[in-house]
Amino acid sequence: MLLYYSIAALHVIVCVILVLVVLLQSGRGADLAGAFGGGATQTAFGSRGPASFLSKMTTIAAIVFMLTSLSLAMMSARTVTGSKSILETTKGEAAKPAKSDVKLPPVPTREQIQRAQEAAEAAKQQAAPVTTPAENATPAAKPPSK
Repeated sequence: MLLYYSIAALHVIVCVILVLVVLLQSGRGADLAGAFGGGATQTAFGSRGPASFLSKMTTIAAIVFMLTSLSLAMMSARTVTGSKSILETTKGEAAKPAKSDVKLPPVPTREQIQRAQEAAEAAKQQAAPVTTPAENATPAAKPPSK
């Protein structure tokens, strides 16, 4: 268990170092000439000179990060092999719906809904008498006689 915690501590330290080293590096073509199109003289992937200290440090930190990640994953898989997943423990048991104490009213059928709509329309027609357009028209004004 001590080995696991020491690798986990090393992993955290390497993570912090990797973030700092990557943030300290300047990008390719990050000078002022690159902003105004002056970097066109470089090759397609930028001029590749000798690797700087920061790029070597980035490579080393990335390798150590990957190794600690893999070792932590393998160590945790060994300690968990005795336990089973939830899918293995519930094998064969079907999911059952939860029982509720709430009683809901029955859902009306299509015929019941249509009857209720017809009754509502009949009640609406009885409440307001139907008038024809001829009844609503005002008598036409008679032209003045000469």
